Amino acid sequence: MNAPPKVQLSVKLAETVAERRAAQRLRYEVFVEELGGGGAMVDHDARLEQDRFDPFFDHLLLIDGATQAVVGVYRVMRRDQAAAAGQFYSADEYDLEPLLRSDRRLLELGRSCVHRDYRGGMAMYHLWNGLAGYIADHGIEVLFGVASFHGTDTAALAEPLSLLHHRHLAPEPLRVRAQPGAFQRMDLIAEDQLDLRAGMLAVPALIKAYLRLGGFVGEGAFVDHAFNTTDVCLILDTARMNERQARLYRDRAG
Repeated sequence: MNAPPKVQLSVKLAETVAERRAAQRLRYEVFVEELGGGGAMVDHDARLEQDRFDPFFDHLLLIDGATQAVVGVYRVMRRDQAAAAGQFYSADEYDLEPLLRSDRRLLELGRSCVHRDYRGGMAMYHLWNGLAGYIADHGIEVLFGVASFHGTDTAALAEPLSLLHHRHLAPEPLRVRAQPGAFQRMDLIAEDQLDLRAGMLAVPALIKAYLRLGGFVGEGAFVDHAFNTTDVCLILDTARMNERQARLYRDRAG
């Protein structure tokens, strides 16, 4: 029996409206069709998940070389792009003042997703490698962005949210906080009563990946009913990354 052909994946930045629409179409498949999300600017007829910030972000695309289809996406926004947009996307959910007053080179990450047929393989590795190149090219020092748990029932998420609060809360200089009108406590279970294994098993894979890199979470969660998610803000200071993981970024920079 012949082995299946090896998938050839590559990463590039979207350069055309058509490429950006391909990213939005994949986001529609994942965030709207699979996860039940929505939003004021979602175009159900064209099957596009979009918002007003899209023109200001750079869109990192994962391409299947055989079909030229967009099978993964990450959107990224530098501080100068946020100034043009009027704010960072996650400022609606979190008070970003601790990051903004740091005067460090910031990069907001968001809308990361991979087509269902490419999950569990090398797709996220390629996206992370492309992201590493972007970080090196722009001298980024702090990464941040909201990442989501599926669903809006925080009681059902008490174990993983409490684990993140007790074990992975950002240091004070980087500790953003959910906006006062939408602040949801994450310390729902006392630390000495936590089932650490169950809590970590319930943490989504993307959040675990940031934690492995040395990432932290901000204080408080944000319940996004339109998107059917409970969001936490992840912060990663590249200066605090452990040596093994930091090597990936230095190799790309070289």
